[in-house]
Amino acid sequence: MRVLAFSDVHGSIEMVERVLVLERTFDLIVLAGDITTAGTTSEITKAIERVSVFRKPVAAIAGNMDPLPLERTLKRLGVSIDSSGAVYGNAGFFGVSGCPESPMRTPNELSEREIMDRAEAGWKSVAAARWKIFVPHTAPHDTLLDLTHSGIHAGSTAVRDFVLRRKPDAVICGHIHEACGMDTVGGVPAINCGPAGKGRYAVVTIGESIAMENRSLR
Repeated sequence: MRVLAFSDVHGSIEMVERVLVLERTFDLIVLAGDITTAGTTSEITKAIERVSVFRKPVAAIAGNMDPLPLERTLKRLGVSIDSSGAVYGNAGFFGVSGCPESPMRTPNELSEREIMDRAEAGWKSVAAARWKIFVPHTAPHDTLLDLTHSGIHAGSTAVRDFVLRRKPDAVICGHIHEACGMDTVGGVPAINCGPAGKGRYAVVTIGESIAMENRSLR
């Protein structure tokens, strides 16, 4: 299975389309949040419709900049993996929308307790899958993937604690644009896709093992 993963699109769905045309061969599209920037239900619906043209399954979560009605829209469209999951072949993908509460007061923020509860609910829904891929919008705390330009770790402690306890096979996240890259959390490989609005994305290949890499249009 070959997965193309995107985060932090922020309305630039045409950049995602460019990647899908360029890559050509893939089995699943993952949208790891911030599909819009305080957008509307119409905007996120059109974004899902545009990537669905490629006739591959879509697994999506909302980001902290996607207001709550948009999260409900993803569920209505049948692509949401927030607090739940979907199994494609032998790989189960499950996720958590939003980000931890912050002074920024962005549209979709959650308590660390809620993040943990949603992660656990998703984990249960893919329990039978051979591979379990965790897709939180926010990166695990105190890693290379949540480090801001100012040197602050702005990720989620609940995401980190969940990964350390449950040991999913891989983590796909975003949120902190400048922290695009890879790291491990207790031996679990994790990748921050980087901002799709700037042409960044991740390729995840699942076979006898899991391989992940960051790519960019530029």
